[in-house]
Amino acid sequence: MTTPSAVWSDVVCIRETAPLVHNITNFVVMNTTANALLAIGASPVMAHAIDEVEDMVRLAGALVINIGTLSPAWVDAMVRAGKEASRIGIPIVVDPVGAGATRYRTETAQRLGRDVAPAIIRGNASEIRALVQADATTRGVDSMHATGESIEHARRVAGQYRCAVSMSGATDIIVSADATARVDNGHPMMPRVTGLGCAATALTGAFAAVNPSAFEAALHAMIVMGVAGEIAAERAAGPGSFWVQFLDALYALQQSDITARMRASDG
Repeated sequence: MTTPSAVWSDVVCIRETAPLVHNITNFVVMNTTANALLAIGASPVMAHAIDEVEDMVRLAGALVINIGTLSPAWVDAMVRAGKEASRIGIPIVVDPVGAGATRYRTETAQRLGRDVAPAIIRGNASEIRALVQADATTRGVDSMHATGESIEHARRVAGQYRCAVSMSGATDIIVSADATARVDNGHPMMPRVTGLGCAATALTGAFAAVNPSAFEAALHAMIVMGVAGEIAAERAAGPGSFWVQFLDALYALQQSDITARMRASDG
């Protein structure tokens, strides 16, 4: 199991090195994810044109692929960027947003899992189930399942795609081929803010850029996400002010915050 000092070491490394995180993400959350990355200390770039994604990913510390708003040209760019990142050893984080809602979305998520060799797949329980269960469904981009009832699906995804899986919910669950961890940090207001799940994926990219262990990077990102969410909720009047406070909490995060609040366990 990780420690607060190990989580903090990654935060310090992000702040000191400002890794470039190349995002091919959706229109709804570009601003959200860019601001979250800036607040933690990373450097975001949003680039999805097929003519530049290979050049851009060569500059990056991590590639984040988010399928929230799909089109065939974007999918081709995602695959091209992912193959180049895999070729040169850049960690890839895939967010299968809405997998299970439509066949196109589900098949795209499965194609990315097969073709781009992600280090981490991060999504909600229904999205993760859709990668390995033919009849799994989601309600738009919202989960219809709890993480606790989906651990075996996450383990199947980890085995099938040879990656770490970060499954978000009231309890976040992170699995790899040989480890499982739970994170109980966070706040019920977090799902009320559009794009916070996508921000978690982007932050996971920042942690993957500085930590060679995909499992640890995914775990540390969700701990920081949850701790910042708790701090923000204590200062916010509602979802609007929560988002502002969340960015401020990421920016001002201290080791003492992680030490005092971290609730993570094995299994």
